[in-house]
Amino acid sequence: MNPEETRKTEANITEGKRTPPILVAGPARSGKSEWAENLALQAGKPVIYVATARVDRDDAEWVARISEHQRRRDRWGWKTIEVPVELAAALADGAKDACFLVDSLGTWVANLLEFDETVWQQHQQELLKEAMDCAGQVIFVAEETGWGVVPAYPLGRKFRDRLGNLVRHLGAIADPVYLVTCGRVLNLSILGQPLI
Repeated sequence: MNPEETRKTEANITEGKRTPPILVAGPARSGKSEWAENLALQAGKPVIYVATARVDRDDAEWVARISEHQRRRDRWGWKTIEVPVELAAALADGAKDACFLVDSLGTWVANLLEFDETVWQQHQQELLKEAMDCAGQVIFVAEETGWGVVPAYPLGRKFRDRLGNLVRHLGAIADPVYLVTCGRVLNLSILGQPLI
C-alpha cells in the first residue's frame, strides 16, 4: 500500500466512513484465537467466522484442532464460511451489519504459496483494500512467525516473508492491533509507534 492510499484510509476512518479492521497476532497456542473470539462477542453484531483452513480428513491432529475451534463457535450460534483462497471477495460479499472473524491469515498465506509473486501480490492488495473498505467489522487472526530461526528451505522462507509483509501492512491500517503471547494480551496500538 502506498502512502497516498494510507492517507485516504486514515481520512475515511477519521470521517467515520468505516470501521478499521482489528488485528490479533501471536505465536502458536498463545490464545490469539480465543482473544479474537472474545472481541467478536463484544462487537454486538452477528458474527461470521471465516475459516481459511483446508480440511484434510486424513490428518487426525488437524481435524481435532479444527473441531476444537468449531465447538467453541457452535455454542454462540455463529455462521461459518470456508474461504481457503478468495478472502477479499468473501469480505466484499458479506453483510454490512456483520462482524467477520478471519482465522487465520497464516493458513490463508499457506494456501497461496503455490502462486507466483505476481498473483500473490494481487491477492494481498485485494485483501488490504477490502480490509479498508469492508462495511462490516473485520477481525483478523495472524500467526507471528518472525521470531524463530530463518527457515532452512525456500518454501519456509517464502511463507515467513509473505505472512510477515501482510501482517505488517495490516498493522498499519488496523486499530487496534493486539499481540497475544504467553496467555497475555498487549494492545500495540497504545504501546507502540507505527513504523509505516
